[in-house]
Amino acid sequence: MQAINQITVFLNAGGPVLALILLLTILLCSLIAERYRFLKFDAQIMCAAAVQAWHIRTDKSSWFALQIRTASIAQTKAALEKNLSLIGLLIALCPMLGLLGTVSGMVSVFDVMAVTGTGNAREMASGISKATLPTMAGMVISLLGLYFRSRFNAMAKHHLAHFEDSLVK
Repeated sequence: MQAINQITVFLNAGGPVLALILLLTILLCSLIAERYRFLKFDAQIMCAAAVQAWHIRTDKSSWFALQIRTASIAQTKAALEKNLSLIGLLIALCPMLGLLGTVSGMVSVFDVMAVTGTGNAREMASGISKATLPTMAGMVISLLGLYFRSRFNAMAKHHLAHFEDSLVK
């Protein structure tokens, strides 16, 4: 219960843009979890089934067989790279939303300065908090997402190379 209160305080200090970054983070984490599960467990099963289907074929050298092989590689590549571009998009959005939070927080600071003058440090600190917290959160989330995206790209390339090598002509 105390953790929820601390998260609520943090979200309030960062303003509405921080809540949007939180929603984006939840979506990004769910996509990362899905890709991890698929690339770690399901990709091997999928590739093994396609390799087995290829080895059952008696004709492996005709034009039709080579087209089937090419289509199988393309389908496997599409399955391995599914959602990686969406993960990349969400990673790119995180710092942009952080910058939006910076701008909206600084507008809040200038609002306070216009209304009360430069004497109200507490109100100005609230605006500065709304400016810096979304920026920090957006950068941290994007850095973590970049790690996972590059790891998933490497895993997908490894699976695809192994799959292509298994489909001997």
